[in-house]
Amino acid sequence: MIGNNIANVNTTGFKGARVDLADSFSQTLRSSSPGTGTSSGTPAMQVGLGVSTQSIANQYTQGALARTGVGTDLAVTGNGFFDVRDPVSGNEFVTRAGDFRLDENSYLVTNTGMRVQGFSDAGLTTIGDIQIDTTGMPSTSDPLSVMVAFAIDDQGKINVSLSDGSQFVRGQILMQNFSDPQGLIKEGNNLFSSLGAAGPLGGAASPTPAPPGTNGLGRIQSGALELSNVDLASEFTNLITTQRAYQANARVITTSDEMLQELVNLKR
Repeated sequence: MIGNNIANVNTTGFKGARVDLADSFSQTLRSSSPGTGTSSGTPAMQVGLGVSTQSIANQYTQGALARTGVGTDLAVTGNGFFDVRDPVSGNEFVTRAGDFRLDENSYLVTNTGMRVQGFSDAGLTTIGDIQIDTTGMPSTSDPLSVMVAFAIDDQGKINVSLSDGSQFVRGQILMQNFSDPQGLIKEGNNLFSSLGAAGPLGGAASPTPAPPGTNGLGRIQSGALELSNVDLASEFTNLITTQRAYQANARVITTSDEMLQELVNLKR
């Protein structure tokens, strides 16, 4: 786990993890005072049988933001995830990595081709694949106008500028949040699945993304990326501590073996 955290220290939107340990079942040598039949009196004598991994929990704290100046690079400041969809299978995922780009059909996609979800129409009524083009431009605009620029504000609204000088809102990027993000499953490529098990907005039956800045969601910062939340200094400290703990445990095994060897030699 520590090695994976260190390996992903430069991965965009990566969320580090931690291991929670628990003591194993203890062997009871004496459960109560002799003849009482109860647990009162002399405390029980128990010998612990070691340690086990209780859980591996992802840490969804905010990562630092880095300015890129690229209009399609988006970072979330606060809670929430970008909602993306596989155009082939239709499966939905969420991600904190906002290193998006425009494909050949002007869809806003991830580096693996997943399409970003949100209000896909100029009226902000239909949820679907975000496409940035001149569809839905005002009737007062020149029909021959072409898109010359676009900008995404902190609420996810996509403002398109046309060659005739007019502007309009092409759509809006929506986000998703969860009551139990530990229920998400990492799928690789900075994607998380199992949205229903994590308690999404609108319920597991019909998860509903919402505009940034509402329902406890953070806001979007355009031209920036969220970096990994891994603290390299802490990870190296954990690595050294774990190494020393392993050395101590190995020494215990060696000492136990030497004691048993002495016991065998007593009979000779």
